[in-house]
Amino acid sequence: MMVLVSIILLVCVMVGVAFLTLLERSVLGYVHIRKGPNKVGFLGVLQPFSDAIKLFTKEQTFPFNSNYISYYFAPVFSLFLSLLLWMIMPYVSGLYSFELGFLFFLSCTSLGVYTVMIAGWSSNSNYSLLGGLRAVAQTISYEVSLALILLSFIFLIGSYNLMDFNMFQSWLWMIFLTLPLSLVWFTSCLAETNRTPFDFAEGESELVSGFNVEYSSGGFALIFLAEYASILFMSMLFCVIFLGGDVDSLLFYLKLSLISFLFIWVRGTMPRFRYDKLMYLAWKSFLPMSLNYLLFFLGFKLFMFVLMV
Repeated sequence: MMVLVSIILLVCVMVGVAFLTLLERSVLGYVHIRKGPNKVGFLGVLQPFSDAIKLFTKEQTFPFNSNYISYYFAPVFSLFLSLLLWMIMPYVSGLYSFELGFLFFLSCTSLGVYTVMIAGWSSNSNYSLLGGLRAVAQTISYEVSLALILLSFIFLIGSYNLMDFNMFQSWLWMIFLTLPLSLVWFTSCLAETNRTPFDFAEGESELVSGFNVEYSSGGFALIFLAEYASILFMSMLFCVIFLGGDVDSLLFYLKLSLISFLFIWVRGTMPRFRYDKLMYLAWKSFLPMSLNYLLFFLGFKLFMFVLMV
């Protein structure tokens, strides 16, 4: 039964990814004062499926000097990690009861860096190698802040389980208590998923397309799917941590859609950052702020403990 439910969850995630790409193209179309995809099916609903068919039926090419095995499996492993993250989805029925859900999340996102690095290196292209190196540097920078923000809430709530976040927010959402921290989290999520304005790994102006420049057809499609599955997952995690994580309510999925829309909105309105400014933001702004919140929550828990004793 668990295997069946897992397969249904993954199919739903993939369909969600398909329609997220449609939403992105439509929203960006309206941002540019033009129409998005509106020809294939009713209002362009079937456009993602036609894109998938087009990508997966194209000829698979690979660079002659590439390290073929790692080049071939990097996108597959990337998508595998993105889908593996969804195992910690906090269902009340307990699909997989993860007591250490957040540790699992941090482990999987840390592994995600390797897929980008291997994809960039194994292509044996200078552009893709530079893109991969940039992606690794920025992801490591922001994962420190992400981990510290998570630690703050773990100390506050006293659990690694996502279900406990749902229970603690039944009366008041965390975003009202920690609004600056939620903004730092959202910005770190943008950098973690290589999205505008932090898409240095895919800087078209100087790196053609970054670490995925040598990929075509199925390989490119898998990298694309992995990125959008990560966006959906980060939106889900934002809702669980800051907006009350009742997964069984329709309101939760509306909030998830809103956060995913914010990812697209930022892409349509923000110019790309300069690389040194990104590093400055990560190490000199977000890191001290998340450390201060961590110490504040530790002090608060200690104060509450003393009061109870």
